[in-house]
Amino acid sequence: MTGSDSRPPTLEQVANYAGVSRATVSRVINGVQTVDPELRRTVERAIAATGYVPNLAARSLVTRRTDSIALVVSEPERSGYETPFLTRMFTDPYLGRVTAGAQEVLRPLGIHLVIFLADPPARPHLLRYLRQGHVDGALLISSHADDPLPAQLVDLGVPVVLSCRPGRPVNTSFVDVDQRAGVRMAVDRLASLGRRCLATITGPLDMPAAQDRLSGFEEAAAAHGLGTPLHVEGDFTRAGGERAVRKLLASAPEVDGIFVANDLMADGALRVLQESGRRVPDDVAVIGFDDSTAATECHPPLSTVRQPVEEMAGEMAQLLLTRLREPTRSPRSVIFNPELVLRASA
Repeated sequence: MTGSDSRPPTLEQVANYAGVSRATVSRVINGVQTVDPELRRTVERAIAATGYVPNLAARSLVTRRTDSIALVVSEPERSGYETPFLTRMFTDPYLGRVTAGAQEVLRPLGIHLVIFLADPPARPHLLRYLRQGHVDGALLISSHADDPLPAQLVDLGVPVVLSCRPGRPVNTSFVDVDQRAGVRMAVDRLASLGRRCLATITGPLDMPAAQDRLSGFEEAAAAHGLGTPLHVEGDFTRAGGERAVRKLLASAPEVDGIFVANDLMADGALRVLQESGRRVPDDVAVIGFDDSTAATECHPPLSTVRQPVEEMAGEMAQLLLTRLREPTRSPRSVIFNPELVLRASA
């Protein structure tokens, strides 16, 4: 608007500009779905022309919405990790990819993403914060089977969507990738290269994803007539991959093909293999899982199973928005297809 008056435009000025009632403007701002689409566009043009900025505090009293979503990364009471929680979270590419995927959906809608790292000391504060209604819902990265947080949030009535298949039945939606199909692609590739002594470095076996990747590996190896292959438990960190492959080489120096359950561990494994004089892929072929930045930065570049993390996180956000619009809608599970990405390691 023009003129010398520097005061911010009011709801009444928007209504006058659009030629509608103040109540109609209020209904548009508060997201009431019954407003005629053409009338909504007229009001939105008036808001843009006048520079009107809604009072979010007043709006939240009407809509009971905060326009904020929590992205919660949960850590169980006993994880078995040697690397501190915060260090793992900020060095693992996975969290960044989830954040980017969720933001792609939420940011255009004006919805803020608030990140919570919910290790055990922070858990009471997180539950209190969510119970008090500071956010509209939560996207929960919870991967350990014994993690009580998914059920706690459901019991509190917090709308929540999980990042993977829960270890225990929980009445909420989740998004995952077809773990077994991805591992089968990796084993098929190793077998096609003539590798007969296979092994896998797993994730922590209290995690459903790690369990699925191990069982998928064993099933695929059996289908190729390779019997029961070796496995060594890792922890999804680069250092964990180094420790696991040293243990593997000590017990099975003849290994010629390794499936590693994530790219960070595969990067660590590649370093140790080369230090031990093994050529990759000539002596040992290696395939990871994720297709994160670690896969392209390690040496040699890593063949890996791609899970579309950004798209999966976007779907989590969409499921949560649907849950907020339709609170009585039944939970859904959405399973994405993996893809084998071939590079120099296999």
